[in-house]
Amino acid sequence: MHDDRTLFEFLILEGAQAGLSWETILNKRDNYRAAFDNFDAQLVARYDRRKLTQLLKNPGIVRNRLKIASAVRNAQAFLRLQNEFGTFNRYIWQFVGGRPQINSWKSRDRLPARTAASDAMSKDLKKRGFNFVGSTICYAFMQAVGMVDDHVLTCFRHSTQS
Repeated sequence: MHDDRTLFEFLILEGAQAGLSWETILNKRDNYRAAFDNFDAQLVARYDRRKLTQLLKNPGIVRNRLKIASAVRNAQAFLRLQNEFGTFNRYIWQFVGGRPQINSWKSRDRLPARTAASDAMSKDLKKRGFNFVGSTICYAFMQAVGMVDDHVLTCFRHSTQS
């Protein structure tokens, strides 16, 4: 996945998912798109106190004050990264050398929750003003956007099975 808007969406959704099941967020994904202006970072970066209050009252999303404020802060940091690197895509894919990392796990119990690459991504994102981007969240993001293929070898979705 290389589209900046979609990458921003996944980054915000992964942060919203922290401490919750991914199914909860998937069930609310359309509500998030509506509430967060289809994840237009330019718009989200300008949300004011009134908009944050409105979001906190929205039953279609996770109404956590820190997570909602984080989306605004992350939109602002996202725009700075786009300005610096040209695209967020160019920045984020550097953590896997520009190519998907294909792992060869034999069983699901071997899958890590974080890696050196997600540690590096988390550290750099935090340094650049992002939050709700711990290493575990970054690794889940990397999996979700195709930077990492952690499907077990016998899974039909694993890159060698396609």
